[in-house]
Amino acid sequence: MGKIEAVRHNVREIVGTRAWHWIKTVRDEGGQAVFSRLSGAIVRALLVMVLIATPSVLLADITADAKQMVALVALFVGMLTFVEYNGTYPSLIEFRDAPPFNRVRFLMLFGTVFCLSVIERGRVAPSTLTDLVEAVGLLIGQSMDFPYSPVRLATLMVSDDASGAEMSAVRTAAGMAYLISLMSLGIFVVMLKIGRWPGRGRVFNVWINLPTFNPSAGADVVQRLNRDARVNIALGFLLPFLTPAVVKIALAGFEPLALASPQTLIWTMTAWAFLPASLFMRGIAMGRVADMIRQTRAANRVAEADKRFAAA
Repeated sequence: MGKIEAVRHNVREIVGTRAWHWIKTVRDEGGQAVFSRLSGAIVRALLVMVLIATPSVLLADITADAKQMVALVALFVGMLTFVEYNGTYPSLIEFRDAPPFNRVRFLMLFGTVFCLSVIERGRVAPSTLTDLVEAVGLLIGQSMDFPYSPVRLATLMVSDDASGAEMSAVRTAAGMAYLISLMSLGIFVVMLKIGRWPGRGRVFNVWINLPTFNPSAGADVVQRLNRDARVNIALGFLLPFLTPAVVKIALAGFEPLALASPQTLIWTMTAWAFLPASLFMRGIAMGRVADMIRQTRAANRVAEADKRFAAA
């Protein structure tokens, strides 16, 4: 009996030790996840702040008041990004846990802002880098400046009495911005085709990655995803043609767009190129999610049929 009690005591100690190690491991993994989310949110907030401050840093003729305003905007957007990425449940940012979707979009946005800022800096303080970027933008702008093209329509945002230099500046900015957006869109499509998005082995949570999309409302989720995908792709195709007309009507009677401020030109051309490409990417991504749900449903039906056949 003494030996039996000793064995029982040893088993209790082993089980208790293993349970304690398991609890400690779970706690460590949870702490690591929280720390990783916090550090990632801080890094993303800093990157967004750098993005917003890039034009004011690179441009030479920025006033102190303008720099203070940019700093306030950068701080506000950085705090918003930190809160969004540090929270367990997202509220606005889509595809938060499906890299590299947002990374490609950020790099596209940063590349556009940086290149356009470099071009505008070259008009005051030219250098080899500014001349190179401006030459690439001018070449692309001239090659895409044909009737009814997005670049030709972008030049309509300038007033009719604008000089040739002002028209060339808008054409160069539009060409560079459009080139970066097309390259980013192509990179994302290639990643999608070779099977790297969403990443293999990662669990894709529709609710977390699409916080503004309610899967339980309306028709079947696959039909709604496909419908939203088609709407986003259509808007992405039409926006480069509609934006210049809207801006032209909104600025009727005001100072020409290209002459108001270099930052106005930078952010307007960036939005003109980024928003359509972002909508294209969103539409393609939602179509991909719909295909994943359809494939999962088909696999589940096959598994249930196999179970029924085995039980019979």
